[in-house]
Amino acid sequence: MSGFALGLVLFSALLHASWNALLKAIDDRAGVLGAVSLVHVLAGVVLIGLSPLPDPASWPFIAISTIVHYGYYVLLFRAYRHGDLSQVYPISRGLAPGFVALSAWVLLGEGLPVLGVVGLVAVSGGICLLALLRGTVRAEHATLGLALLLGVCIGSYSVADGIGIRAAGTATGYMGWLFLCEAPVPLVIALHRHRNREGFAPRTLIFGAMGGVAAVTAYGLVLYVKTIAPLGAVSALRESSVIIAALIGVLVFGERPWRGRVLAACVVASGVVALAMM
Repeated sequence: MSGFALGLVLFSALLHASWNALLKAIDDRAGVLGAVSLVHVLAGVVLIGLSPLPDPASWPFIAISTIVHYGYYVLLFRAYRHGDLSQVYPISRGLAPGFVALSAWVLLGEGLPVLGVVGLVAVSGGICLLALLRGTVRAEHATLGLALLLGVCIGSYSVADGIGIRAAGTATGYMGWLFLCEAPVPLVIALHRHRNREGFAPRTLIFGAMGGVAAVTAYGLVLYVKTIAPLGAVSALRESSVIIAALIGVLVFGERPWRGRVLAACVVASGVVALAMM
């Protein structure tokens, strides 16, 4: 993987971890995600206006990704309701890279060299180590089930987008239509949850807008890199955001214990180095 692609994916991971930290800082998570979805709509409209129409071959993948995203958002809100998402979130992200790499090999014949496989295993292993340190094995079966389903959703839309954006002929056009199509469900859920409230607090809207800009930029960068790098490697590097988020938790939120989190970060870092060298 080129240094340019590596830098873009790691910057994307940092942005994703940052907007998840914003999400953690606000109690009204539904409101934040609703504001994030509004930014997706605005970004989608702008990108559609500036880009040619994607090739017809890419539209089935936009549809698949949109539908899977709908399921992802519903599962995400259910996981929040169970209250253990922060505990099992690493499992869902840790499963995704292996799922994507296997799918890319089966569907596209896109394999990884030995060094790439080592890197992918290290990244996923480090994320799963973090999940174990957070007590995932003690979580309720329903919550673990939600985490596994979330991981399948993440892997599924990652593969669909990786194939679709290559077929689209226009990366920005594909992004625009995807952002526009996937936004309604989290927005509707947020409005439904606020039906008996006076409205959204200004702090929620501000943090949501900031998170939305970070989320749109993060996934847009990942979608672009999928046009120039193997899907499995991109997915593995992308999910290093979980470790960045854990380090933010240690340094910003004062979360403890810190030693295991730093160890998990070192394991992931070794995987990132291996992927960068392949």
